Amino acid sequence: MSSVYQINKGINKAIEFRGLKAQYIGYLAGSLVALLILYAILYITGMNAWLCLFLIGGSGTALVTTIFRLSHKYGQYGLLKRGAKRGLPAYIKFRSRKLFIHLIKSTHGQY
Repeated sequence: MSSVYQINKGINKAIEFRGLKAQYIGYLAGSLVALLILYAILYITGMNAWLCLFLIGGSGTALVTTIFRLSHKYGQYGLLKRGAKRGLPAYIKFRSRKLFIHLIKSTHGQY
């Protein structure tokens, strides 16, 4: 039984796979690999296998739903824009106009 998955990619369009857009595919893949490694570590340390499956299954379900929700909410570049916006200061405080006066002089060369 073979399944055929379509990966839609047009010219200058981001990759989309089953509703996930652009970087969210990488986020999902990386986090699922991390969960697999976490399961192996927990199993090797001697934790009960059913408890490992329950923990990894629950966190995997939460992870997948969160990534799909972020993909639908923010789109292709929205999450990156949100992170950049958080880095902007609320306001800029300056005490003199000297910086802006020198800026005008250097760009126009008239003064």
